[in-house]
Amino acid sequence: MRKSFFYSLLTISLLSMTSIDTVIAQQKEVKVFAHRGGVSEFDENTIHAFEETYRKGIRGYETDIRMTKDGHLVIFHDDNFSRIVGIDGSVEEITLAELKKLRTKKGNPIPTVDEFLDFLKNKDGLYVEFEMKTKGKYYDEQILSKYCNELYTKVNKAKLPNSTYLFTSFDKRPLIFLKEKDKDVDLLYIKSEALSQAVLDEAKAMGISRIGCRVEQTTRDMVDSAKKQGFIVSLWPGKSVNDFLLGVMLGSDYLCTDVPIQVTEWVKNNASWITLK
Repeated sequence: MRKSFFYSLLTISLLSMTSIDTVIAQQKEVKVFAHRGGVSEFDENTIHAFEETYRKGIRGYETDIRMTKDGHLVIFHDDNFSRIVGIDGSVEEITLAELKKLRTKKGNPIPTVDEFLDFLKNKDGLYVEFEMKTKGKYYDEQILSKYCNELYTKVNKAKLPNSTYLFTSFDKRPLIFLKEKDKDVDLLYIKSEALSQAVLDEAKAMGISRIGCRVEQTTRDMVDSAKKQGFIVSLWPGKSVNDFLLGVMLGSDYLCTDVPIQVTEWVKNNASWITLK
């Protein structure tokens, strides 16, 4: 409640600093993409979520990739089943056949990467982030190599010419692995902290020009500095329209949101000066 109130005041303050005429003259353009398919609006990381957001006009997605015990890539965020499925265990501890018998608490199956890519088929012009969930005891160097090679091959085979597919992670290891495999691969480094020069320097050391940081405490000056250094900036989390507006005012290129439908409808009805790419 306090955070929402704070963001509301901050948004009003930012808007009041600029006249409406000036704001319109300085049209804001930003790419919004659905975090896990719209985690607060749909059953996260399910084909149902992706289908519904697409049907409602969303053209950007973030999803999470894990590997089963028998080496199959699937779409699932958490490192255990408790929150989403309501049972003990994890993706990494069971086979694909066992996983296909499971359902989320809302009744949806857990999709494979192949099924997600099948959803993307024939939908050109999309922005898609494939987050590599490779932290933890299961992903030693041998498994990591198999994981990265298989994901890279599947995603690049499926990519359409006018779409942007990129690999993202908090874990530096898969990012470095893919950069060594393909110097031109599109990568994004995620940090659970505000944008800073130290974060940019970490990304530079890996040869990565896309960065994803938390919107809280990130400053406009830091976003401007990142862009001057050649970075593409993405900010998260986007739990509300207020978070979205804060990200726009900070000058972010991309905004990850849990409520993509709320955001797009709000912009359509209230903010003609914002263009959603």
